[in-house]
Amino acid sequence: MELFVKNMVCDRCLMAVKNEFNKLGLTVLSMELGKISIQEEDISSVKEDLAQNLESLGFELMVDKKTQTVERIKNLIVEMIHQNNENLRTNLSQYLAEKLDKDYNSLSSLFREVEDSTIEKFYISQRIERVKELISYDELNLNEIALQLHYSSVAHLSSQFKKTTGFSPSAFKKQTATSRVPLDKL
Repeated sequence: MELFVKNMVCDRCLMAVKNEFNKLGLTVLSMELGKISIQEEDISSVKEDLAQNLESLGFELMVDKKTQTVERIKNLIVEMIHQNNENLRTNLSQYLAEKLDKDYNSLSSLFREVEDSTIEKFYISQRIERVKELISYDELNLNEIALQLHYSSVAHLSSQFKKTTGFSPSAFKKQTATSRVPLDKL
């Protein structure tokens, strides 16, 4: 049986969710961001407990197909930006359409309907969060960050950063308390 969980955005999320499944005696066969395959075909006896346990950790067991698809889109974007930079070379619409085996226009419409925002805005917000993360590590200069995240130029990165955050990258770096947002809050 496949189950879908909202707000799974990192490897620690996978571990936390798997732990909750194991606590309830469910056998996890495979996991990826937002999706879990379990051996059991009927979980009605533990479904309410599972939903409550996940909710207490900031996750949500999803049953609505539209919400599942939107969460899958978000997870693919998070994975693309935060875990596999090479996919950033790929056209976003093509990447999502191929991964989800659906027309991008229908994915875009569905995303807008459920989230009241666009896929592109979500994608940009994720990229900017990644830029903030890399700036705060202070290991790469802005040119290296632009290259790593496949921006066309440092000027493009800086412009998008300022438009999104209200700060230039250098002003952000000088801030004592960085204003990073957890990925599941974007």
